[in-house]
Amino acid sequence: MKEIKAFIHSNRVADVVRALKDAGFQNLSVIDVKGMLKALDTWEQNYSVEVGEKVITEAKLELVCEDGRVDEAVRLIRENGRTGQPLAGWVYVSDIIRAVPIGNEDG
Repeated sequence: MKEIKAFIHSNRVADVVRALKDAGFQNLSVIDVKGMLKALDTWEQNYSVEVGEKVITEAKLELVCEDGRVDEAVRLIRENGRTGQPLAGWVYVSDIIRAVPIGNEDG
């Protein structure tokens, strides 16, 4: 199994999530994070006192999938996460060593 993390512009998250869900991907989380992707416009940018820099609110997607579907998931994220800028985010893929469900011991 693999974990895919993608950092994309917030205005692209709905299209990315829809494409992944339409392709049958599950185990998807979306988290708003402060990041330093290049802002699409000044309205997207804020100054963070904590960071001491200009930041934007980005979307961090986390997806767990089978090894054989990684390329498909990455392709969908890249195609649907585009903003028209040369660099619109990043996708990272990591190995999952172990996955343990949370629930009752007997089922």
